[in-house]
Amino acid sequence: MKKLINDPEQVVAESLAGVAAAHDSVRVDFEHQIVYRAAGPKQGKVGVISGGGSGHEPLHGGYVGEGMLDAAVAGQMFTSPTPDQVAAAIKGVDGGAGVLQIIKNYTGDVMNFEMAAELANAETGVEVASVIVNDDVAVEDSSFTAGRRGVGLTVLLEKIVGAAAEAGQDLKSVKKLAEEVIANGRSMGVALTSCTVPHVGHPTFELPEDQMEMGVGIHGEPGRRRVALAPAADIAKEMVDSILEDLDFQGSETIVMVNGLGATPQIELYLMYGEVAKLLAERGVKVARNLVGNYITALDMAGCSLTILKANDEILKLWDAPVKTPALRWGK
Repeated sequence: MKKLINDPEQVVAESLAGVAAAHDSVRVDFEHQIVYRAAGPKQGKVGVISGGGSGHEPLHGGYVGEGMLDAAVAGQMFTSPTPDQVAAAIKGVDGGAGVLQIIKNYTGDVMNFEMAAELANAETGVEVASVIVNDDVAVEDSSFTAGRRGVGLTVLLEKIVGAAAEAGQDLKSVKKLAEEVIANGRSMGVALTSCTVPHVGHPTFELPEDQMEMGVGIHGEPGRRRVALAPAADIAKEMVDSILEDLDFQGSETIVMVNGLGATPQIELYLMYGEVAKLLAERGVKVARNLVGNYITALDMAGCSLTILKANDEILKLWDAPVKTPALRWGK
């Protein structure tokens, strides 16, 4: 294992120290491993939080800031944050208008975030609403989930919902919007290599040089099947086919993300996006906006994921709204 680390057990804490040193727009609660907006909660604004196990950077801490999250809770590597951590985040972003939790569909995350909502409500009376992202079309259940996994759509959801909260929408409206986004987005990934968790010290799974894992999860969970390595055009076709078979995007405007899983160079991600764009055009799916890069990773895994979201005028307006976070920024 070759990694730029000190103590494998301290990677998350030391990485958060780096986040705090690099970005004065955020502050870090090191006791609870929470990244907050430096300015603190805005009175009258719905607080939006998310989080989960570390190892998926820039998700979630990289998306804390104007137009996105108010706080992100960092669990240990690929491990859900505790209810106490999440409850601290809820209380820390409460501006009197309630808090929305964005939860990826992993059993530990769902359980701990829901427990945290109960704790925070009992202690402070804050109203907490939750939504669960379950966009992965690859498998129905996995070693981490009951039901579909929450993957790349989480990034798009945090941007859109964050913009709505920033614009002053109330908790009921923000939750309804989040549910609409979840209902209209799908994702699928492919792994060319495994990833290595620092405190484990060896690859999570074995993947021969001439094979790839179609439909892999962001923690290295198995996908649909292991197959022979194929050209990018064939990989793109299988991902596009799998997503469009699950939800009809024909005739719709969409936001499309080709996301790197941590060890795939940008040149390959753009090559993949070119293949995806051609396929979608052939199917009558209009790409209105796109992202190409590393936005939700799996440590040092080589591979990529594809996310497609139906986007009406409201969604596109919220997508285009200004955002200023360490990992995503545009507009004034």
